[in-house]
Amino acid sequence: MDLARHARLSVAPMMDWTDRHCRYFHRLLSKETLLYTEMVTAPALVHGGALHLLRFDPAEQPVALQLGGSVPSELAQAARLGAAHGYGEINLNVGCPSDRVQSGAFGAVLMKDPGLVADCVSAMAETAGQAEITVKCRIGVDDQVPDEILPNFLETIRAAGIRRVTIHARMAWLKGLSPKENREVPPLNYPLVLEMKRAFPDLHISVNGGITSLDQAETFLAEGLDGVMIGRSAYHAPADILAQADARIFGGQARADPVAVAQTMIPYVEHHLSEGGRVHSVTRHMLGLFAGRPGARAWRRHLSEAASRPEADARIIQEALDLMHDVASVAAE
Repeated sequence: MDLARHARLSVAPMMDWTDRHCRYFHRLLSKETLLYTEMVTAPALVHGGALHLLRFDPAEQPVALQLGGSVPSELAQAARLGAAHGYGEINLNVGCPSDRVQSGAFGAVLMKDPGLVADCVSAMAETAGQAEITVKCRIGVDDQVPDEILPNFLETIRAAGIRRVTIHARMAWLKGLSPKENREVPPLNYPLVLEMKRAFPDLHISVNGGITSLDQAETFLAEGLDGVMIGRSAYHAPADILAQADARIFGGQARADPVAVAQTMIPYVEHHLSEGGRVHSVTRHMLGLFAGRPGARAWRRHLSEAASRPEADARIIQEALDLMHDVASVAAE
């Protein structure tokens, strides 16, 4: 599987959001877009035995695993487990600014120690077999000067064998800003990411941060970047991003039909319930499917309210579709 080609467009790893149910849903909208797991910490796998976090449906492919950690030996063991579970890419998180990540001495704080990052990815590569090791980073943290430290960071990890990197085009301010503010307050510096592609033409470089449309994605690709990673916009309005991605980004013909996708999720929810799961675990990821379309509010409200009922089952999806259709019909009259 040519993951570098699929990485022309990817959905960012997002904690509490891009779980296996979300990824299965997203895959119905786009066959080509590269999907990422939530960040899984190496200690959780190695010491906590949380192998259930590696679970995914083969239908989710192409899907990549993102790991968090800063101890090379732990990351090596976690990468081995990830490869054994079938992931073709294992990504090291060097960009998350949350307090719980900092307390574990990994995430964006690793931008301050490129040598340690090199040791980590080298150790991961030794145990990951055919799985490719990649990195997702920021342009810098705190008082670093991005124009100075980012080239050195990329050169260091390239020397350690990294060939594909995603750059979130913002600084991470580890003191004084919440994780949410770190996604919005530090200014975006897209020109620096484009400059890094010119300086490192052999690296596959994707840009991340503040990208909300396929129009923007197409512009970045036309300017020479190898890939674009979209996060919250792909989650909150998946039909606008993913349903059109195969045609616009990958040169395919088909565009996914959101109604058909919703109906395809019904047997998936039924299977999940048969395993003891809850409807809400799946449908919470589907609320934005019809964002901006007539009846979207009725769809979202019914899924939100009905999924919390003890007797809720997969039928609530068709009920929400029917309600949305009724509202849209009235609006058209």
